[in-house]
Amino acid sequence: MGSSNDKVEGPDFAQGVSYDELREGEPLLGHVGDEAVILVRQGAEVFAVGATCSHYGGPLAQGLVVGDTVRCPWHHAAFCLRTGVPVRAPALNPVDCWVVQRDGERVKVAAKRDAFEAPRLKADVPESVVIVGGGAAGAVAAETLRRDGYDGPITILSADEAPPCDRPNLSKDYLAGNAPEEWIPLRPPEFHQAQKIDLQLKTRVAGLDVDARLLTLEDGRQVNYGALLLATGAEPIRLPTPGAQQAHVHTLRSLADSRAIIAAAERAATAVVIGASFIGLEVAASLRTRKLEVHVVAPEDVPMAKVLGPELGHMVKAIHEANGVRFHLGQTVAEIGPDEVRLSGGDTLKADLVVMGVGVKPALALAEQAGLKLDRGVVVDAQLRTSAPGVFAAGDIARWPDPHSGQAIRVEHWVVAERQAQTAARNILGRGEAFDAVPFFWSQHYDVSIHYIGHAEDWDKVEVEGDVAGHDCKVSYLKAGKRLAVATVGRDAANLAAEREMEGSGA
Repeated sequence: MGSSNDKVEGPDFAQGVSYDELREGEPLLGHVGDEAVILVRQGAEVFAVGATCSHYGGPLAQGLVVGDTVRCPWHHAAFCLRTGVPVRAPALNPVDCWVVQRDGERVKVAAKRDAFEAPRLKADVPESVVIVGGGAAGAVAAETLRRDGYDGPITILSADEAPPCDRPNLSKDYLAGNAPEEWIPLRPPEFHQAQKIDLQLKTRVAGLDVDARLLTLEDGRQVNYGALLLATGAEPIRLPTPGAQQAHVHTLRSLADSRAIIAAAERAATAVVIGASFIGLEVAASLRTRKLEVHVVAPEDVPMAKVLGPELGHMVKAIHEANGVRFHLGQTVAEIGPDEVRLSGGDTLKADLVVMGVGVKPALALAEQAGLKLDRGVVVDAQLRTSAPGVFAAGDIARWPDPHSGQAIRVEHWVVAERQAQTAARNILGRGEAFDAVPFFWSQHYDVSIHYIGHAEDWDKVEVEGDVAGHDCKVSYLKAGKRLAVATVGRDAANLAAEREMEGSGA
């Protein structure tokens, strides 16, 4: 996970600073006692909030102020400067908020503000809300409903055996052995009970009757809903390769999957990763951290060039090769044996452990059975409503009208799923809010992090600023002169600025 510097810096805001030291919209880092705090001037108002992002500990003083929010440079979480409430995922917890006093040209920070009170709801909220899926979208939707004042019954029906967890970490620090398991649950065990969220694990939904507003579970039980959120996520693809069903062949999606790979890695000396996707290469990095010999087999000539272009693709390949990963590109796996794999080119590789990282597919069976409108995903409108009344969809299954690209898109990103969940929850409560966030994701490869904002399925021009090989660059993807996406390495502030620019240029 990581954290920002815990040592307090800058002026003591309890003693005060000159108003002239505060520049419009630029966070000033200081402290109150031993707590790091930022001051932000907005017109005649000055706000004081905690300086450390509640997600992974990012430094908000290096973030971007947009309206009455401050955005974290690491993973683009946003906090309301007035309340400290996280208004944009991936942060779930608020940051502290202080009372600011002004005496002439002197600005001082006084006591902490009381916890934020939920807004009043309209009278016509649904009698109950049921969420199908216990991943990022399902978990965040339930929290958002409660944070925004909904006090009716909330039920999460999750096929997983584990509570909602920090899925990005399953292929990164946790798999590498750098993050303890207590970091992985999004919330402690008592959280859902305290919030009166009925989390039902190992519970599969067999049918949905949208006319009767009724779900039928695999065990025969039936569950009525006032409003329904489908957040069924995605399923890892398992190729029909001969030998793929053996016990030492794994995919990675759940906490159980990550645990199984960790257990297998403890007994293995060599591993073959099939696929040079983000997940595949993050797994490769994690297994190298565990000192396994790692081979990556993929059909493309340059890893991830389809998403990042050849410039960053070559950079990623070089990073992995410098850390001992061996690539076998332009090939596929023809057969998996008990302790080896045979490649399409004829070579044979030792393999005590095999991981398939060839992508995922949206879990659409329930939506299809219910007769919802589909188009390579569940079709939703700008408010994330499906074709059935009272039914919303969010996360990996949702295809929504993206105002930035001007197309209907479906994106398999953690932050997108959480932000869609926030919007869907607010619209379940009648807010009428359009989902207009620009898609964002990050990918970690050893000590190099790639941040990507926007969505470019194809492009006709790539602009490169900086030193790609030196891991300090900004890469823009354009089509017909329009900037569709920006990837940065070592330039977090530039990625935040690109996000803000894309928001301003949306259709």
